Amino acid sequence: MSAALQSPAEPILLRADDEGITTLTLNRPAQFNSLSQAMMTELQAALDAIAKDTSVRVVVIAGAGKAFCAGHDLKEMRANHTKEFQQALFRQCSKLMMTLTELPQPVIARVHGIATAAGCQLVSMCDLAVAAQEARFAVSGINVGLFCSTPGVGLSRNMGRKQAMEMLLTGDFIDAETARSRGLVNRVVPADQLDAEVRKLAESIRAKSPVAVSMGKQMFYKQLEMGLDAAYQYAAEVMACNMMAEDAAEGIDAFMAKRKPEWKGR
Repeated sequence: MSAALQSPAEPILLRADDEGITTLTLNRPAQFNSLSQAMMTELQAALDAIAKDTSVRVVVIAGAGKAFCAGHDLKEMRANHTKEFQQALFRQCSKLMMTLTELPQPVIARVHGIATAAGCQLVSMCDLAVAAQEARFAVSGINVGLFCSTPGVGLSRNMGRKQAMEMLLTGDFIDAETARSRGLVNRVVPADQLDAEVRKLAESIRAKSPVAVSMGKQMFYKQLEMGLDAAYQYAAEVMACNMMAEDAAEGIDAFMAKRKPEWKGR
């Protein structure tokens, strides 16, 4: 949709549900889908609802128009130049980013155009990311005198320390293939194949046990913050609990019987 044709009354976040795959589309194309307070409020509410919706198996986050997400709304930030506003804004954003990690369902970023600053952070905090070949990524706050501290949290947990610091200190863009080689995205495809590749990945996940996926996602992020011995103890306990779930019994029985499993759901 052309930015010029967008109605002022049109929702800033769109939701589409299709056979267990829910797509949330940031819909501020004229502002390159910047994360205003209103946008973050809408996205938070949508994710909170999805967390309780067992019919949703995979979440896709996309952007309308020419870009995925250009980060925070700088005009809004400058118009509210108080420390209290800034603290509330970044607390809101941090809660949103943590929600992506805590969500039971895996989240895939569908990236085209640019993903800058908090938009790049959004990509880093999604569980998976598929990018169009022409997509570009940057944490560009440093160019306007603002070190991208909160985006740096996600970035440093996706790529090597020196690679993250180079992006944070220079504000330079990297292309999609570089982002893939550094671990920020999983797959890079031509723009006309982006939707198909995202769908392929989502359907692969949807075919798996929702119990195992949900337990596994929670375990993965929690063990990252542990020491090695504690991580193994925790992972062993999770596996034991997973093995007691109906889905594990069904999956193993189906494997031995050479049939398709019928998952019970989370």
